[in-house]
Amino acid sequence: MRNLAASDRSALIRLASNLPAGSPERKAILAGLKAASGEVNIPGKHILGNAKVYDDAKVTGNAKVTGNAKVYTYTRVSDNARVFGNAVVFGYARVYDGANVFGNARVYGDAQVGGDARVYGKARVGGDAVILGGKWDGSEGEVTSGRWIAPGVPAV
Repeated sequence: MRNLAASDRSALIRLASNLPAGSPERKAILAGLKAASGEVNIPGKHILGNAKVYDDAKVTGNAKVTGNAKVYTYTRVSDNARVFGNAVVFGYARVYDGANVFGNARVYGDAQVGGDARVYGKARVGGDAVILGGKWDGSEGEVTSGRWIAPGVPAV
């Protein structure tokens, strides 16, 4: 089986999302996408509501992107992570484990948000920052470096 280009994968996902749920055609397209890409970006499983996942971004596992959230470029959202509300995640950012990014939060660059971290409100996490826990609402200012288990608490 050949690898699908991002544009081909996007076209197939759009086509499947316009077919009736449970139709043989939709099932065939989704099964092919699952086999080709390891169950990536499936509408109704990974992408819900008005959420947008595009470019080479990937949502896998039990992760979900919902509401009006946007995930794009080379971002990875995996495991049980959630991106929702009006949140935007882009660049080479990763959101994983049980992390939540929501509200008007932005995660970008090479930043990582994992563990039980909650990034929300006006929070901005970018650069090469690694957030492994805690509640980040933006009152701590933009975070662009370091490894953190909570605001003001660096990871060892």
